[in-house]
Amino acid sequence: MVTSDNEYPAVKNIVILGSTGSIGRNTLDVVRQFPNRFKVIGLAAGENLSLLLKQIQEFNPSVVCVKSFHEASKLRDMLADFPDDRHPEILWSDNGYCDIASLPEAHIVVSAIVGAAGLLPTMYAIRAGKDIALANKETLVIAGSLVTSEVDRTGVRLLPVDSEHNAIFQAMEGHKRLHVRRVLLTASGGPFLHFSREELEHVTPQQALKHPKWSMGKKITVDSATLMNKGLELIEAHWLFRLPPDRIDIHIHPESIVHSMVEYIDGSVLAHLAVPDMRIPIAYALSYPDRLPIQIPRLNLFEVGKLTFLPPDETRFPCLGLAKDVCRQKGTLPAVLNAANEVAVEAFLEGRISFYGIPKLIEHVMNEHLKLHGNIEPTSLDAILQVDAWARNEARSYVARKF
Repeated sequence: MVTSDNEYPAVKNIVILGSTGSIGRNTLDVVRQFPNRFKVIGLAAGENLSLLLKQIQEFNPSVVCVKSFHEASKLRDMLADFPDDRHPEILWSDNGYCDIASLPEAHIVVSAIVGAAGLLPTMYAIRAGKDIALANKETLVIAGSLVTSEVDRTGVRLLPVDSEHNAIFQAMEGHKRLHVRRVLLTASGGPFLHFSREELEHVTPQQALKHPKWSMGKKITVDSATLMNKGLELIEAHWLFRLPPDRIDIHIHPESIVHSMVEYIDGSVLAHLAVPDMRIPIAYALSYPDRLPIQIPRLNLFEVGKLTFLPPDETRFPCLGLAKDVCRQKGTLPAVLNAANEVAVEAFLEGRISFYGIPKLIEHVMNEHLKLHGNIEPTSLDAILQVDAWARNEARSYVARKF
């Protein structure tokens, strides 16, 4: 969704929220290739101070932000030998993330903090009039109506970074929305595509983290294994492209070459094809409306040989069905689903619940929420954050009681 016609400057000042994660590192690689197009003025990370230190040394940002005062103190000590003119201002905590996201001199903010933690700084950036390269799908999952309303009010650009949504964005460029019949989100199927339900009962976190195509963080990799990631992307696509859920279909595509498709009312289907490399959608979001000659492997369809498409199996992967139901119902349920899923994934990675314990936990929290609170349309970020906190507490209590 792009709502602004403002022209970008010759050099764009960039703030990266989540600089030490997979998206952040790939973003910096794009910047590294085009130092005359982009300048990094802000880096926000969590606890990976050793990598953040290297990023500070290379890109010389004016401001950085870390998770807590403790990390800020450690980073200040680590920077002791840096020249005074290369010492960035150090911020910390939620307030720091929001401050760095709304730096006055920033032109575009890359929102790549994992999970619901990315919501507040992304909203602050939008309110400050910053264009957003959105890699944090949870921002739209849990607060889609509020975020899109704020985007409409401020007129900023909301540029998708997820490869699937970036593909749809490109396939819809130059076409009228009223001519779109449906969008087709593709999914690799994850590491367990051909596992039986019985085999899935016993998979381990180590198996779940071995994605066949993409190199990603732990949380999103597990989400890919459960197909929850595709459910969250369906909700994200609903808000990004203003399409009802019944006009968004999911196709399993193990080769991960077709990143998504758009079908038009005349029967035409436009597909975006590329090698599975996140630098492609990142570069397009950063340079939009231009394209950059980035140095990446090129697609060779003779080597690919074939492109396979399969329907998703919601019996073996019930998380996808839960997300579809939530997308149709809206209200506070998306925030509940997302919060419960984050707790469930964490518990799975710690070996406290099984693979199928993930959808079981999510469904329990959603049912409890409906029973105790109902499903109403949230009217503020505070209301959403309260729902998020309740759902996390309920999910953690359930894990402690049942597992």
